[in-house]
Formats: sequence, C-alpha cells, structure tokens
Amino acid sequence: MRDVIHGILLFINTIALAYMVGITLTYFAQILFSSKALEEYNKQLRYSDYRRYISSSNMIPVSLIVPAYNEEATVVQTIKNLLKLDYHEYEIIVVNDGSKDGTLDLLLESFSMVPIEQPYRKSVQNKPVRRVYRTALHENLIVVDKENGGKADALNAGINFSRYPVVVSMDADSVLEKKALIRILGPFLKDHTVVAVGGVVRISSGCVIEDGEIVEINLPKSVLGNLQTVEYLRSFFTGRIGAASMEMLLIISGAFGAFRKDALVAVGGYTTNCIGEDMEVVVKIHRVMRDAGKPYKIIFLPDPICWTQPPENLRDLYKQRKRWQIGLINVLLRHKDMAFNPKYGKTGMVMLPYYWIFEFIGPIFETLGYILIPISWWLGIIGWPFIAFFFLLVVMIGLILSMGAIMQESYAMRKFPKMRHLLIMSGYALLDNFGFRQFNTIIRFIGALRYRQGKESWGSMQRRKFSGKSSGK
Repeated sequence: MRDVIHGILLFINTIALAYMVGITLTYFAQILFSSKALEEYNKQLRYSDYRRYISSSNMIPVSLIVPAYNEEATVVQTIKNLLKLDYHEYEIIVVNDGSKDGTLDLLLESFSMVPIEQPYRKSVQNKPVRRVYRTALHENLIVVDKENGGKADALNAGINFSRYPVVVSMDADSVLEKKALIRILGPFLKDHTVVAVGGVVRISSGCVIEDGEIVEINLPKSVLGNLQTVEYLRSFFTGRIGAASMEMLLIISGAFGAFRKDALVAVGGYTTNCIGEDMEVVVKIHRVMRDAGKPYKIIFLPDPICWTQPPENLRDLYKQRKRWQIGLINVLLRHKDMAFNPKYGKTGMVMLPYYWIFEFIGPIFETLGYILIPISWWLGIIGWPFIAFFFLLVVMIGLILSMGAIMQESYAMRKFPKMRHLLIMSGYALLDNFGFRQFNTIIRFIGALRYRQGKESWGSMQRRKFSGKSSGK
C-alpha cells in the first residue's frame, strides 16, 4: 500500500512539473508573437492620423451598450464619460437589468429622462422590457428598464434596441479614453471580414476621473490594486495580443469589445444561461463562421483603452475569479466538440486544447503540486532539486510574463512613463509569485470543483465612486 501511495504521489508531482514546463514554453511563444504583433501595430500607427476621423461622416455609426445592475456608485460618471467621446455618430443604450438599488432613479434624475413609447425589433431573445426613457439633453442617450435576466440578457436587449451596424459592449463601472471608439472601429473600416475587435482593459484605481473625464493616470495605492494592474497588463499584452496575432483569439472582454451586429444576431446573441458570456459569444462566432465557410477575422488592439474598477478586497476577488473559472469551464464543455477538430482550424486544433490543458486542467495539477510536493519531500519520495526546479519555474513563469508585459507597455503605450511607475510595477511583478499567483491558482482549482454550481449571475462586488481631485484621493 505504501508503494502505491508513493507511486501516485510521484505521478502527480511529475505531471505538475510537466505542466509547469509546458506552460513556460507556451508563454515564451506568446511573448514572441505578441511582441511581433505590437511592433507591427506601432508601425501602422506612425502613418495613421486618427484625428481626421473624429468628425468624419464616413465613420461607421456605432451603438454603445451599457448593461447595469446595482451600479448606482458609478453609472452616472460612466455615462458622462461616454457622452464626451471623440466620435461622429454613436448612441448610448443603458440597460437597467432590474436593479434593486438607485441605479435607475439616478439615471433618470441626472439626465432628465422621461418615459417614451419606443418600438423595437426583437432580433434576439430578452426578458420583458418595462419602460424606455429618453432625454432632450442628449438625443443619443436611451435608458431601457427591463426585468432582471442577467448580463447576457441585458446585452441582448441592447442589441434589439440598437440602430447601428456595429455594437460596443462595456461595463457600467468603466470609462473609455476619448479616442477609444475611433481606434476600435478602425479595423471594421479597413477590412469587411472583421467581425469583432477587442480592446485593452486597465485598472482605474489610482486614476483621477472628474465629471467622466480621465484627468490623471496613476498606479493604485493598495497592494491588491497594483497586483491586479500587473496581472491585467500580463493578460492583455501577452495572452490576448499573442492569440489574436495567431488568429486564435477566444475572449473579448465584456468590459470593452466591438462586434458587427449581424454577426451577433447570426449566433443568437449572448447565451443567457452562461456566466462566461463574453468568451461564449466569441467561441460561437468562430463556430458559426467556420460552419458557414465564411472568411472572418477577430482582432485585438492594444490601445483602445477602457479603465475599469477592480475588486478592492480578497473576498470580492475570490468571487470574481471563481466566477470567471466556472464560466470558462462552462464554455469549454458547451463547445467540447470543437477541441481537436480540424474543421475549426487553429481555434479547434490549438487554442481550445490550450484552454483545456492549461486553463481548465492545469490549475488542478498546479494546486496539487503546491500541496503534495512538500508532503512528498517529507516522505522522502522526492529531493530538494525537484522542489527547487518546480518553484523556480513558478517564479520564472510569472516574471517572464509580467516583465515582458511591462516592457511592452512601456515601449508601445507609455501610460506609465515615469521610472517610479516602472520600478513599482516591476516590484509587484516579483511579489506576484509569492502568494498572489498561488491564491489565484487555488481559486481556479475551487472553480473547477464547483463548476456545476455555475448559473446565470451578475455576481456582486463592492463599487466605489470614481476618484476625483476634489475627494483628495
């Protein structure tokens, strides 16, 4: 019996080590691809003058959809921000998804909204609409009040009320940079096969936002905020840029993404019984376009930037990340027939298997490694060289990705141009490997164990008003 236990422990330890080696090599490849893509994008920008599109009537009109559930702390500032964007023609559709707080009342009061009769075409399914509101102050602003149905259902209602051929989805606790719409709509103008474009999402904690405008960019003051800042850079500047450059992007963040409306309608809109609706809709687009044999592109850009509020405490972070992992697993299981299926090209043969191995199964073995490797050493099954190599890979993975993302951001975007900012982020890139990474891995492990509990849900997170100079923050 002792030999059997030793054998099982040695097998799990070996799998955990193999996982760490495999993911290290994978991340190296991602950095190489993302660096090349970022260099090419910067070359294009040198010969592009986005300002000439600000008032151009040739730009594609766009519908901004802002689903909102219990967002009274931020929704007014978010809408004020959207009303000031540099773009010729766009509408803002705020969908109040049965909020239980003062979200709707604040919108009606702040923008002098009045009820109207507004017919709409139901291209995709959504819960019943209660009332529709407009204002004489802003003819491009509409508020849709509907029964609670979840974020995906709210987005579907926004699609049904939208008038324009491209829709942009974003969160009600986020703000956009003034030129964000011009940037994210550019690929649709250049290539008719582009069906979706994702933009970068960054942490707004530490930024000064007054009357909806971003007037100063700073790093967060909290440890948790800075760790998430580095994490977001790592995710967007290596993972998503790299995946998009290989034409295998599977996630466009729900906080900021643009889609051709006809593509969303063709896939039936957002899936309402899935909490990972942002990944689900992109995977559905891959499936439907491949099944139909139509050429298409899904693109990610590094500079149409959205600033969003992160979880401010470990409890909210735990709930958010567990929800993300459950959503990921639900999407993978829904589309399991696409994995290793040559019919779906690189998406089916490379990216979906990557998510199965490294994002679904991987955290299980990594977590078991953290637990069982010390036990195995204590039982004399493995020695110090094995332990040292395992944890060296853990640290190396984090540093490779984080420092690579920080350098890419510094070279390409320079939102944090001060040396002090770079040094602080580098310090947190190192600190990330001693607790924060392990915390996230364990959450993903728990999510894998509890994925059957996943259901349509907004989740809950404490919101705060955006910081302004007047607040002294």
